[in-house]
Parts: sequence; structure tokens; C-alpha cells
Amino acid sequence: MSTERDLLTSRIILRAIFPVIKVVVAEDPKFTKKFSGVSASIQFVGNYNGEQVGAAIVFTDGAVEIEQGIIEKPDLTFRFKTIEKMNAMLAGKLAVPRIKGLGNFGLLLKSLALLMRLKILLPTTRPSAPADKRLKVKMIIYMITTALSQYNKGGDPQMTAWTAKQPDRIYQMSLDSDEDIAAYVRVKAGKTKAGRGHYKRRRPFVHMKFKDVDSALAVFLKDADFVEALGRDYVFIEGAPEYAANLNDFMQRIQAMVS
Repeated sequence: MSTERDLLTSRIILRAIFPVIKVVVAEDPKFTKKFSGVSASIQFVGNYNGEQVGAAIVFTDGAVEIEQGIIEKPDLTFRFKTIEKMNAMLAGKLAVPRIKGLGNFGLLLKSLALLMRLKILLPTTRPSAPADKRLKVKMIIYMITTALSQYNKGGDPQMTAWTAKQPDRIYQMSLDSDEDIAAYVRVKAGKTKAGRGHYKRRRPFVHMKFKDVDSALAVFLKDADFVEALGRDYVFIEGAPEYAANLNDFMQRIQAMVS
């Protein structure tokens, strides 16, 4: 029987990891070309104690959007017996779905290639090409800020207790060497909302600013723990350092759930 923890993991995967597919299609030339002109929908669905949980990747003339829930008449469907099996496959582990729409063989091959590309998010994936390093860091920063919000919305007790006590605050993450890589999560009286870019309306309560791509990777891949990263100037904290440490702890928990 699936647990609430399994459901929370699905929520994070579908609502935080799936959206960074848009970064892959927009910024990886191989996938921009692969999906150019494609108009199709790809549904992922798993069973949660009798309830269907899923999301769909929808392409419209090469542009991609993520739709939560179950859509009508997808061109391709990956159906899993349980959400645990769906979580496992989308986290890069072995799980075999039932696939409907095998007649769309070209779309199936493209979909599998796209899922394989998501493995760049895994801690075990260490890209060497500068473009791939940058892509990984951008995807992680986008993913983790959204995941933090979904972790709260999904009802994790420690996260909800932490957010409940806070007034309106912005937790910003960015790359000091690349203005294009930035995202944030807004916390207000127990509610959270993630956004991309730099929050403009007020100064962040905490700004976690990574020195460069390699410094960010050192932190995300756990080559240096949080304290060591601060000491080596891999990351600079503007604002309340104790709250930055709390944020890092939640980030580590989320990473353990989805990898």
C-alpha cells in the first residue's frame, strides 16, 4: 500500500522536476531540434491506493508545457501499477510501465531520450562539458526552489512548522557569475510560492549566492558540506545564516527523497 511519503515524493517529482524539462528543450540544442515542430502529449500516471496520480508533458509546435493531473486522449501514456514504481522510473531507477500508444514509435523514442536527459539531475551524474555543467546547475536551482514550496504544500510536518512562524520572506538562490541562473521561494505565514529569476520587490531575507557553476556543483554534489562551502567561498550568504542552514537541511531531505 502506498504511503503519504510516496505521494509527497510524487508531488515533488511531477511539480518540481517535470517543469525543468522546459529548460532542457529550450537550452539543449539536441532536444530543441528533436522536438522542433512536435505537437503531442505524453501522460505519466501511477496508482495511489485506487486514485490516479500523474502529469502530462504537452508539446505544441515544439513549445512544451507541463499539465498536472490526467489529460484527455494523450498520444502516449506511461502507466504504472503504483506511484512508487512511477517515482522510481522518474528518479532514474528500474521500473517497467505499461505503455499505451506504441504506434507513435518516434514519439516514444524522443520521450525516452528526454527522460534519460533528466538523469543529469542525479547526484551520480557529473558532467564535464561546460554547457552541461551550466544546464545541470540551472535545472537544480529551478527544481529545488519549486521542490521546497511543494514540500511545504505537500504537508511535511517539519517544513510546515518552519514556514508557519514566518512573515513575508524571500529566499533567493542565484549564481554570482551568471545573472540568468536565479530562482526563489516566497514564504508567508505557512504559505509558499516559487518563482524564477531575481525577486525585485524587496531585498531577499536570505540570498544564497553561488560563486560560479563549479562552486554550485561542489555543493549540490556534496563534494563540500554547507559549512565547508561557506569557508571556501563556494557560496555566500546574504541575510540570516541560520535560516540558510535550515533551507539547506530541507534541500538535503528533498534530494534524498527523489534520488
